[in-house]
This record gives sequence, structure tokens and C-alpha cells, in this order.
Amino acid sequence: MTTPAASGEPVFGTLAVIGIGNLGSSVARAVRKYGAVERVVAADLSSESLKRAEQLKLADAYFEAPSKAVAEADIVVLCTPLGAFGAIAKAMAPHLKPGAIVTDVGSVKGAVVAAAGPHMPPSVAFVPGHPIAGTEKSGPDAGSSDLFVGRYWILTPDETTDRDAVAKVADLWTRCGAIVEEMKADYHDKVLAVTSHLPHLIAYTIVGTAFDLEGQEQQDVIRFSAGGFRDFTRIAGSSPIMWRDIFLNNREAVLEMLQRFSEDLSYLQRAIRWGEGDKLQDLFTRTREVRRSVIEAKQDKPFPEGGNGK
Repeated sequence: MTTPAASGEPVFGTLAVIGIGNLGSSVARAVRKYGAVERVVAADLSSESLKRAEQLKLADAYFEAPSKAVAEADIVVLCTPLGAFGAIAKAMAPHLKPGAIVTDVGSVKGAVVAAAGPHMPPSVAFVPGHPIAGTEKSGPDAGSSDLFVGRYWILTPDETTDRDAVAKVADLWTRCGAIVEEMKADYHDKVLAVTSHLPHLIAYTIVGTAFDLEGQEQQDVIRFSAGGFRDFTRIAGSSPIMWRDIFLNNREAVLEMLQRFSEDLSYLQRAIRWGEGDKLQDLFTRTREVRRSVIEAKQDKPFPEGGNGK
């Protein structure tokens, strides 16, 4: 894996990060560590998060109002929960300077385009994006400057998107160590429904089932958690607001994949009931190959621990 370098001219002058949680603080850390921008400004509606970001020295200036943060920005990165994109885009649009680029880290690209796109002035380029990175932790302390190293960062421009702006956004995230690829927004949302959204839904469900147990049984499930259940609890520890917005904004793709999963689960249920070990072994053999493919693609490494500020 190629290590990102901090050498070379900055890709942008001023970057404004809107939302200074896990991904937002990671963006701020990464662009600074790798010299991708000259200056970082941060905005967050939470005064507590903003104060903590200032204590961590994540930016050069701090604002509660996104409209003030974007006034001199050459690129704006939206890192808030999806449900806030429309209101924030509308509020900041009149204050964006001509020639600026707006991008984001949202997990559902169709919803981002629908919510933020209509508010973008003609003089501003909008390049939707999504890093396939993050942890279950939240807040300014959760970020890591190396969160994106070796991870895919998907851009979803359409036929009207300025290609020079797409190239500059790609350069920015490549400088931070990401592997940048492009795809259609609707295709992205279907892929992520399988690889991210459905697994989170399953994790929330399984952990919820354990929570609904009573007394000693619930305590023992927690005390004797095996690796699989521990992984589910880690995933289920993610931001409730963020995942509420993801499921509501990608409902069609999630429901489609959930239906397919339900059918596959019924198939397994019948195989177990009737003692059809050959069917179980066949499935487990095929899914084992998927794991091997993930390892070969070098996407099996754990995400870096947050809060190191490096």
C-alpha cells in the first residue's frame, strides 16, 4: 500500500468542514497532516463539539453558523447527519464564493443530491462523495488523520458536474491516502445497502434481541459474549441519529436487500430444521470465499483508533 505524502503544493487554499464529529474531525486531521490544504475552518451547531475541536486544535477558525464558515472556503465538506443536509445547504448557499466546490461524506448519495443539489448556486460545483471508512465512535475525539489511508472514497458526479472540480476533489482525498473511484449515485446506494446498511440493521436487531431478554439470561449473554456478538455490539454502538437518517434516506435499496436477506434466512431455517447439512456446508463454503476476497482486496484491516490527533 502506498503511503500518502505530505509533500507538494496544497490542493486547496481554505477548506471548511461542516460537522466536526468522527468523519469531520478525521477530514480536518488528514488534510492538515498531508498538506492537502493551507487552512482549515470548522463549523458545528454544537457549541460543546466546537469547543472540544478548538481544544484539540483541529482547525484554524471555528464557527457555529455554517454560513460564516464557508464565506472564504475554496472547498466545503459536509459531514453532518443526512437529515441536516438540506437545511445547511440552503443556509450556506448565498455565502459560498464563486468557484467554490461543495462535497460531502454522506452514506446515501441519492438523498444528498436531492437535498443539497437544488440549493447550489450556478457558480459553485457540487461533487457528492462518500468515504468507505469510519468507526462506531462519535465526536471530535473520535477522528484519525489516517482513517482514509487505503480506503475507498467514492465520488458520484453526474453528467452536469464540472470535471475539473471532480479531479480536484479526487486529488484532495488521494493526498489523504484514499483510493478514489466514481460510480452512479443510485448504484452506490444499492451497493452500500448490502455492504454497510443491511449489516448495521442486522446488528441493531440482534443486539436489541439480547437486550429484550430478561434477568440472568440477559446478563449471561453480555458476560459470555463470543467474538461474533461483540462485533455486533461494536457496530450497534454507532450514532443513532446518523443511522436513523441513513435508513430513512435509502429505504428502497435497504428494503430490497432486506427482502433478499429474509428469503436467504428462510432457506437456512429450513435447512437447519430438516437437518440438511449439505446445504449449510455449501453456503458456508461459498461465503468463506467472500472473506478471502476481502482480505485480497486489503479491506480487512481495522480502522485506526480515533482521538490520536496525528
